[in-house]
Amino acid sequence: METKAVILEAPRQLRCDVVPLTRPQNTDVLVAIRHSGVSAGTERLLWTGTMPPFPGMGYPLVPGYEAVGEVIEAGPGSALRVGQTVFVPGANCFGEVRGLFGGAAETISTAAERLLPVDPGMGREAALLALAATARHAIAGFDTSMPDLIVGHGVLGRLLARLTIAAGAPAPMVWETNPKRRTGAAGYEVLHPDADPCRNYACIFDATGKSDLLNSLIGRLAKGGEIVLAGFYPEPISFAFPLAFMKEARFRVAAEWTREDLFATRTLVESGALSLGDLITHCRPAEEAPSAYETAFEDPDCLKMILDWGVAA
Repeated sequence: METKAVILEAPRQLRCDVVPLTRPQNTDVLVAIRHSGVSAGTERLLWTGTMPPFPGMGYPLVPGYEAVGEVIEAGPGSALRVGQTVFVPGANCFGEVRGLFGGAAETISTAAERLLPVDPGMGREAALLALAATARHAIAGFDTSMPDLIVGHGVLGRLLARLTIAAGAPAPMVWETNPKRRTGAAGYEVLHPDADPCRNYACIFDATGKSDLLNSLIGRLAKGGEIVLAGFYPEPISFAFPLAFMKEARFRVAAEWTREDLFATRTLVESGALSLGDLITHCRPAEEAPSAYETAFEDPDCLKMILDWGVAA
């Protein structure tokens, strides 16, 4: 069995080509991917070669953990049926090519229990569920507080703001230095940091992944305030101790989403409490993956890039 997939041979060396596909077993399913998202966080690090080492890391690899597709074959021991629309958090089914994270392919084979059935009407927006679940985990995880300041108005920052409002908390302030990204707010304000005089935020969520912002954020904390690192930080994190000492600052790292977060996020979307609309700005045929990835990582106007595998087929 074979499938087309995005292959990252080495940093900045990417193509769409045919790879082996593992045949599904009793509890597995085959899924025809309709749309897959390009992550501006972890996938950017794989593309640039700056991803810190971790188990399973290496090239060549198939990236992608934000995908939605249709079950086209279901093993007799699986709980899914042919024709169901499912969210796919990636797969590792490409022979010697690593599935890291393995969702950017025309067809994937994986255990049915890893997939999440979704409403077909969600369309390509269903690919955003992983990022929405990541935002939900940062807010609803262990011993958490709601943000009153969110740094960064990318997709993660917008989802954090939307989830905060959906939870009934006061609308957060959002900082964004890129003037083109200060639009699109719904029920909250977006400012350049220099335009915000507030210096007593109780809980600041950083959604930028930029570790060099920490000292400036500590200066905006109330005494005993918390900074939540909601992005992914490839470089060692450090900060000036004296200011943090005087503020009695607290730091929390938000980990990746859990399956519970994914189910809860789906419920929020289906109930209308959380919108995934107006977050996808670019969509390209999967066969144009090399240029699509460059656009996703280098064009500041690109909020979210989606690959369309139906067009490629």
